[in-house]
Amino acid sequence: MVKTLYVGNLPWATTPDDLTAYFSEYGQVVSSRIIKERETNRSRGFGFVEVADEDAEKMIAELDGKEFNGRPLTVNEAKARE
Repeated sequence: MVKTLYVGNLPWATTPDDLTAYFSEYGQVVSSRIIKERETNRSRGFGFVEVADEDAEKMIAELDGKEFNGRPLTVNEAKARE
């Protein structure tokens, strides 16, 4: 099973590869993506990381509030779009 984590307060220059590398230190990462503005293609400052189910809680506990490239991350389980 896979869980999707919301990752907020990202520095603008963060790439999906950066997220994958950072989160991989804490468990298995399936994929990651950064959400971008349609018009400018600039990062919106948040993204999503898909992780192995058994690693999700640990990652949230370890990484929520932890500094990443000078900014404290917001990490929690992603909620389904309404």
